[in-house]
Amino acid sequence: MLKQYGQQIIYKVINPFIELLIKAGVSPNTITTIGLILNFLAAIVLIIGAETGERGDHSYVGWAGAIILFAGLFDMMDGRLARMGKMESKFGALYDSVLDRYSEMFMFLGICYYLVSHHYFMSSVFAFVAMIGSIMVSYTRARAEGLGVNCSVGWMQRPERILLVGISAIACGITSYFWGPDRILLFSLINFEAISVFVFPIAILSVMSNITALRRLEHSRRALMDK
Repeated sequence: MLKQYGQQIIYKVINPFIELLIKAGVSPNTITTIGLILNFLAAIVLIIGAETGERGDHSYVGWAGAIILFAGLFDMMDGRLARMGKMESKFGALYDSVLDRYSEMFMFLGICYYLVSHHYFMSSVFAFVAMIGSIMVSYTRARAEGLGVNCSVGWMQRPERILLVGISAIACGITSYFWGPDRILLFSLINFEAISVFVFPIAILSVMSNITALRRLEHSRRALMDK
């Protein structure tokens, strides 16, 4: 649904900008590279927050989330630019896929570093498992399609992952800014930290991404047995 409806809405917004890029002679690979640099910048922001920020200061998480979402736009723009500008190539597709994996690993590197540095150990484990699932979702599809199987099934594809991480990170920063790093709820029975707004969706991502990878594996098994 996200790809069918949300992507088309975003395309209508960015199409005029894509046309300007075509006129300027910007290549899709350049846009892909900028997306990688932005994700690396998001990781740097999280690492700086881990080294210089206090445990209750989640502004770095919020800013990193904004950069991650902005980088996600470039992830959509490169493919759109290639199609509209008739610049599609096999190497371009490979370059895009490889840099997307690097982008995700940079992003999760920053997240894990931040969580470990501020002693959110279990949350960092979930983030690491989410990184494994994210890579395996993409790898399973690539390997299956190399064997001639269409394998785009499952929920946690790259756009969903980027939106989940980016929006939850921004929400964490906003929650911490307006309500403080922790709040006592239910007559002081439950201690709710603002970081939970970020790490709970990551825990969901760690489960759903690996389920998606396994679902793709099962889908591919059935398709290959039918051949």
